[in-house]
Amino acid sequence: MISKEFKKVAVFVATAAIALSGARAWAGQHTTQDAVAMVKKAVAFIKANGKEKGYAAIDDPNGQFRDGSLYLMVQGADGTVLAHGANEKLIGKKMMNARDVDGKFFVRDIIEAAKAKNGSWTEYKFTNPETKKVAPKDMYCEHVDDSAFVCGGVFKG
Repeated sequence: MISKEFKKVAVFVATAAIALSGARAWAGQHTTQDAVAMVKKAVAFIKANGKEKGYAAIDDPNGQFRDGSLYLMVQGADGTVLAHGANEKLIGKKMMNARDVDGKFFVRDIIEAAKAKNGSWTEYKFTNPETKKVAPKDMYCEHVDDSAFVCGGVFKG
């Protein structure tokens, strides 16, 4: 037989778990699985609709490829930003020599990892567009083709 005290604890734990999961969603935090799913969705969209329409969809800050701090970008193999869901000013810029706050050449790292393995991860620090603060970020990339990669990342802080 289950005691009243055990039932109270069980109800408290279940309520806390529900509240915490709701707080995570409300705060706009995303998981690495969220990033992978969005990247895969965008790659499929681009392959079905072409680069022009696909890149425009990624550029749309209110579109299907933006969810708070989770957004996509398309990185050209030469370092040129081909699409960006959070900062349209970066589109068309060569970013090969861009460094994060620790001096890491993060675009080079993204490109090298993406060329070496489809479905690659890179870690660096970047400004979260929601909080405007620099935070660690895990970036996931998949090939559109040999010249471009769709990438999406999650902030860890």
